[in-house]
Amino acid sequence: MKLPRIVRILAISGLLTLVACSAEAETPNAKQLHDKLQQLLPGRDITSVSPSPMKGVYEVVVGGHQIIYTDAKGDYVLLGEMIDMKNKVSLTQARAAELSRTDFAKLPFDQSFKEVRGDGSRKLAVFSDPDCPFCKRLENDSLAGVTNVTIYTFLFPLNIHQDAERKSRLLWCATDRDAAWRDWMDHGKLPENKGDCENPIQRNLALGDKLGITGTPALVFANGRMVSGAIPKEQLEQLLSHGGPDQSMQ
Repeated sequence: MKLPRIVRILAISGLLTLVACSAEAETPNAKQLHDKLQQLLPGRDITSVSPSPMKGVYEVVVGGHQIIYTDAKGDYVLLGEMIDMKNKVSLTQARAAELSRTDFAKLPFDQSFKEVRGDGSRKLAVFSDPDCPFCKRLENDSLAGVTNVTIYTFLFPLNIHQDAERKSRLLWCATDRDAAWRDWMDHGKLPENKGDCENPIQRNLALGDKLGITGTPALVFANGRMVSGAIPKEQLEQLLSHGGPDQSMQ
């Protein structure tokens, strides 16, 4: 069994020098710990502070989605995964999946374009950047041959790809958006238009920020679970059929 990297110790915003947490620290007042961390991390919303299963270590949710860990005094912070070794489960991944869950039915589908394969019974929303190589891998490998699914694609150009927003506008302004997307993903061919029609790209970026999406592709399944990356086809099929990611360690 290959274990993931359990803990990575990194400085947050250059404010803290990090070492191992003390298991013997005193039990804090949650509000006091929250307020101290909020002062140490200005501009970051400390959403919640709660005890973790590890004695003396507390889970801190930042910005509604990011999970970090702290000692009882808020003097030290850990970034990384907390692993339940007995059950071989990543507690951090399980908690992150819970935090990222969204109401699929309430997604603004008018800000996406739709592809129906087979009977379209399974549902999937994909936040995708036209210049993201992993998005192309998802389209050309993971989604290749997958049927009986309705795919809603939300154009989500990342600022690290300078031409992605222009391409997104061209794709959205195409007469047949899904066909234009396929031409671009499969053949690198963009539609011929001015890209000056009304589009939802800025609204998609705001939606992604609200959902905690920081990279592409980001996949949202019908049960509201979100998974990042060009996951293998076998895993994608499992998630489409069963609705949620497997958090067990491989």
